[in-house]
This record gives sequence, structure tokens and C-alpha cells, in this order.
Amino acid sequence: MFIKNNSFLGDINKLRRLITKKDKIILLILLFATIFLSVIETFGISVIMPFITFASNPNLISENKISKIIYDFFNFHSTLSFMMTFSFILIIFYIFRAFYNIAYTYALNHFALRKYHYFSYKLFCKTMDLSYLDFTNRNMDKIRNNILQESLNASQYFQHLLMLFSEVFTILLLYTLLLLVSWKMTIVLSFILSIKVLFITKSITKIIKKQGAIRIQMEEKFLKIISKTFGNFKIIKLKGNEDEIYKNFDETSKKKADTQIIYQTLNILPKNILETVGFSILISCVAYILYRYNDANAVLPIISMYALALYRILPSINKIMSSYGMMNFNHKALESVYNDLIYQTKPQNYQPIAFKHTIRLQNITFNYIKNKSILKNLNLTIQKGEKIAFVGPSGAGKSTLVDIIIGIYQPTEGEIFIDETKLTDENIKSWRKKIGYIPQNIYLFDGTVAENIAFGSQINQDKLVWACKMANIYDFLKQNEGLNTLVGDGGIKLSGGQKQRIGIARAIYDNPEILVLDEATSALDTQTETKIMDEIYKIAEDKTLLIIAHRLSTIEKCDRKIEIAQR
Repeated sequence: MFIKNNSFLGDINKLRRLITKKDKIILLILLFATIFLSVIETFGISVIMPFITFASNPNLISENKISKIIYDFFNFHSTLSFMMTFSFILIIFYIFRAFYNIAYTYALNHFALRKYHYFSYKLFCKTMDLSYLDFTNRNMDKIRNNILQESLNASQYFQHLLMLFSEVFTILLLYTLLLLVSWKMTIVLSFILSIKVLFITKSITKIIKKQGAIRIQMEEKFLKIISKTFGNFKIIKLKGNEDEIYKNFDETSKKKADTQIIYQTLNILPKNILETVGFSILISCVAYILYRYNDANAVLPIISMYALALYRILPSINKIMSSYGMMNFNHKALESVYNDLIYQTKPQNYQPIAFKHTIRLQNITFNYIKNKSILKNLNLTIQKGEKIAFVGPSGAGKSTLVDIIIGIYQPTEGEIFIDETKLTDENIKSWRKKIGYIPQNIYLFDGTVAENIAFGSQINQDKLVWACKMANIYDFLKQNEGLNTLVGDGGIKLSGGQKQRIGIARAIYDNPEILVLDEATSALDTQTETKIMDEIYKIAEDKTLLIIAHRLSTIEKCDRKIEIAQR
């Protein structure tokens, strides 16, 4: 279910669907902690007025009903001892208030940043759960950006939401207090400030939302430029078109920075306007009292109360607007993370499946695009231990057919049987573990040879040495740092043949039953290809071998050649 509602409530509904039952309990606890924080903040402001009043006129202690009850109950001997005790209690209270604020901030940040971890982890897992067809149709830079950046921005939505609630409760309690002190003055102040808040909200919210959408576009474009540039570094050096790349990077980076500049500027605008208006009104009130009565002593405690309340309320209003602005700025991030996380993927499992005799494809049809078949009603049986070559023109569907056989693609129609067991989502992962795959382009990450060969499997020295010897690269490694030889990003420190041999070692490391070569030697010269193919045939002596190739010399030792015609 995709929630298209762009409203605040729509975003809250998205958050509700993204969190667990445990999260909801934690949020409820945080909400109560937020309310208690508001009570503490309100008490911290409200207690200042009686303190100033009693300090400036101690005789009022006995005249005030509440202070007189406290004075008599604790049997104070003088107003000085009462005020000293009052002062001590206030200091203890403000120390407690500071510690509570720190603890609350920690709990809030802990929850929000743990949600960042949760979103990032779930997005990563969700991407890994995609079918290969879905994966190839996705924008990789968008996926990276969602996992690395937008998951953080979405998690901050919680932070700002709770901060918003905290400040709303604080304002409501302080506002109630001000109404009790002077309802007329409070209503006038409220009316003027409400108009200002409404004006600011209406005028900048749309701009902030727009800048948030632009920011995501620029983040994705930014990552795309980096990926495209570093992935084709040699080509760029040859073409000498660095200036064009610099220009694109400069424009994208500038637009990305501009969104932050506009947002940061708009974010402090409410604070300056509201503080200017609020304190201007308060100063005007004092000036009016001085002009009218020529004496401010009578209303000094009230004015002090309003000054302190405004000193707390105005930042609260600013925080509310800032949090609301940040939520709007991160609206697209939340939407993007939400849509990726609720995307339905098929669960796949490791139910055991044995391969002793045959792989049988029955009436296989496959479409990348609806009503446009790459393969149609194809039937094929492969015997265990056979060496089979798939030949045909580019685009005929050779790689697609092999990808269907090894369980990377699922056929649009038809069935696959391993011996007499149907290949399904329940056993597909067990079937894939029987495959060793050697592609044309071997991806090597910046790490050691050992890490690149094991590639996520547990590192076993004996298995590594065996795989390297079988792939005929062990002697080369001994001349360097052995299995700890660094390959560089993309295998930049190795030759094409060396990279291919590491690809072979990786494919056979877990001793698969089926070995697949997808144009694995097409980029090599004839002499290197012949040598590597001889090594592969030797390795695959007791395995099923599936080869996709154009050169006849590559497949001359195969038992069968299956030609795939262009449709």
C-alpha cells in the first residue's frame, strides 16, 4: 500500500507503519517524558514570579495564603530563613532540570539514531531480497542514497516530531499560566503572534518542501557523477574531458549547497521575527504603564513573569516551526524510504535440493517486457557432468537462458526440474549454492586476494590455497604478498588475466557442482584465453559446465553446442 497523501497526517501514518510494536511502546514512554519535561519547564518559569515578589517584599510571604501555609507548616523563624530555603530548593530544582534535559535528549537521540540504523539495515536487506530483474531495473545511485543518507533524514523525522510535541506541551502550560496572570494581555499577545506564525508558516513551508525535493535529486545526481567518474577513470584520462565533468560536479554540488543555504536561512527567519515582535510588544507595555501611571513597581512581578515566559515561549515557537520545517524538508526522504521498505518481495528459502541426474527445462518462456518474449516455449535437458556451450548472436537470449537455469531469473511461464524436483522459491537458494559463476567482468573490491576470493564466505586458508592453485594464480601470489596481496579498487593493480583467474578461484572456492562461464574470456587475448580455458576444463572435469561464448575455440571441448536464434 503506497500512501500518496503529502500531508502531515500522511507522513505520521507512514511512520506508524514503519515502526515495530516495541518502538510504539518506547514512543509512548518518550511522549510521557515529553509531557513531564513540559511540566518542569513551566514550573521553572512560573516559580520565578513568586520568588522575585517575596525577595523584593518579604512581608508578602505572610499575606499570601499558600506561602503562609508552607511557612507555618515548616515552622520557619524568619522570612530570611524561608527565602534561603526557597533559594536552595530552586537551585536543586534547576540542577535536576538540567540532568533531566540531558537524559531526555539522550533518550530522544538514541531512539532516532537507532531508527536510522534500523531503516538503513532494512533498506539494505530489502535491496538484497529483490529479484535480479527488479534489481537491474533500479537506479543504483538512488538505492545507495536511500541507504546512506535518506534513512538518516527519515529517522530525524521522529526526533523533530517529539521535539514539536515537547514544545507544544510547554507552550500550552505556559500559556495557561499567563492567562491566569493576565488574560487580557495574553489574548492580545496571542492574537498578534498567531498572525505572525500563520504568515510565516504559509509563506515558507512550500519553499522548504520544494528545497527538500531538490536536495534528494541533487544527492542522487551527486552520487551518479562520482560513480560514473571513478568507474571510468581510465576512459576519462584518455578522452581528456575532465573540464566537462568538473562543470557537472560544480553545478550539482552548488545546487545541493544552495538547498541547504535556503533552508538554513528560512529556518532562523521565524526566530528573528517572533522575538522582535514579542519583545517589542512587552517593551511597549512597560512604556505604556510608565506613561500612564509613572510607576512600574506594582506590575514589576507580572512584567517579569511575561518577560521570562516569552523568553521561553518564543524559542519554543521557533523550535516548533524549525521542527515542522525540518519535517517538511525531510518529507521526500521519508516517502522514499517508506516506498522502498513496503515494496513486496518474494521470500526465498534453503529447502534442500539434490542434483544427481538432470536439469530439465519445460516450456520455458521469459519476458523482460510484457508481450515481448526473449525465450518462448523452450525445452531442454542437461545431464549431470555435461559440458554445454550456448551460442548465437548478441541479444538472442543466451545469458538470459543460463540465468534462468541457475535461478537468477524466474521464467515468465514454464517450469524447471532438478532431477524430478520442481525448482521453487522454497529451494531456490539451495540450488544457487551449487553454482560457481565466472562473468566477463570480474568485480574486485579494494581488499586482499583472500577477501575477494572468499567474497562473504568464511575464510579458510586450505580452501584458498587449493582454489588459487586450481586457478593457476598461486605462483604469482607467492611472488607478492601471498593471499594478502592487495588488488586495488576494481582490481586496478592486476592484469586482465590475473583478475580472471581470481574470478575463477572465487567461483570454485565453495566447490560448486555447476560451473558457469558467461563470456568469461572474451576480453582476453587468444593465447591467455586458451590457457585459461584449458585450466577451466581441467577444474570442471567432474562438474557440469555451462559456457556462453562467441569464439569457437572457447567451446571446442564441449559435449554439446546449443544455438539460440534471434527472435
